[in-house]
Amino acid sequence: MSSTTGSNGTSTVITNIATLVTNDPSLGRGESPLGLIRDAAVVIDGDRVAWTGEAGKAPAADQRVDAGGRAVIPGFVDSHSHLVFAGDRTEEFNARMSGRPYSAGGIRTTVAATRAATDAELEANLTRLLTEALRQGTTTFETKSGYGLTVEDEARALRVAARHTDEVTYLGAHVVPPEHAEDPDGYVRLVTGEMLDACAPHARWIDVFCEEGAFDGDQARAILAAGRARGLHPRVHANQLSYGPGVQLAVEADAASADHCTHLTDADVDALAGSRTVATLLPGAEFSTRARWPDARRLLDAGVTVALSTDCNPGSSFTSSVPFCIALAVRDMGMTPDEAVWSATAGGAAALRRDDVGRLVPGARADLAVLDAPSHVHLAYRPGVPLVTSVWRRGERVR
Repeated sequence: MSSTTGSNGTSTVITNIATLVTNDPSLGRGESPLGLIRDAAVVIDGDRVAWTGEAGKAPAADQRVDAGGRAVIPGFVDSHSHLVFAGDRTEEFNARMSGRPYSAGGIRTTVAATRAATDAELEANLTRLLTEALRQGTTTFETKSGYGLTVEDEARALRVAARHTDEVTYLGAHVVPPEHAEDPDGYVRLVTGEMLDACAPHARWIDVFCEEGAFDGDQARAILAAGRARGLHPRVHANQLSYGPGVQLAVEADAASADHCTHLTDADVDALAGSRTVATLLPGAEFSTRARWPDARRLLDAGVTVALSTDCNPGSSFTSSVPFCIALAVRDMGMTPDEAVWSATAGGAAALRRDDVGRLVPGARADLAVLDAPSHVHLAYRPGVPLVTSVWRRGERVR
């Protein structure tokens, strides 16, 4: 495929697409929520999609790219990651794979390394991971603080993140750091007071790890309420390691997403199904901790909107690969290939309350990935194979 850009005001038609995933069910033949168009083309004008349809009906454009009979999908929307950190937890992973279970306390190892790192080191690690994710088709990502846990370190993590994405989340409430171990309520006061004041200008979202060993329901409710008062919208780490109040709290707070959702009661599922809150599933964490898989089939059958993301972090899910997570979701979580691809694109956009990404329809941002395969199904069918052959972001070919 020849290289071309669309950000300079020229229009580009990508044609000879075997299967185009639009995520508009009104398009195509209606057989899938993916809105599949076969023998398709897409026209990019500037940074936006201008037209999608059958290749034989494509309007003229300034430039033409031949997809060579490959599939084209929207760029992945990774709506849950922890990319601002330093250090390595190889030893912890090795020990866990040798029989030691995962607990929330391992986060403190990364906190110590992150506090000791320079801003330049944090940013270099972040950009390395972003480049890695982009190669695999991720064009939109959310990332969090949470490995500083002091006013200064949380604020600088968010400043670093904000240079690379608008989807920045304040996660001062990741765990209680060692220096506050004897006064967790005092740490909650810091998170909702001075730390929030320093961090709110750099973030869009506020998150809390509502889990035994981290923050209980009352503490999490207070943290989310303080964030909302400062204009930050809630997200919740919910029900990952055990049954608990996280999902119900997320729905109560109209959180954009409840993330993990591994241990759910029927009431939790019903609450999600009756709300706008997206259930974001993170199979990389279950893979890396040998934990129980979330039951995606149960959620989908109940009518819950599901997103699929990497949870990329150095402790419990050190993968930046959305295709890997798609393969896991299909193999071990009861999702169909169509559902998994939708959840990793449009579902991720829903978890960020975005309608300009995760779709390839006129007016949407021109973010797309070309697969070295004739169908999106190959993402699950050929696990571990680097199928993304080129990536376009905001109308520009970036890989």
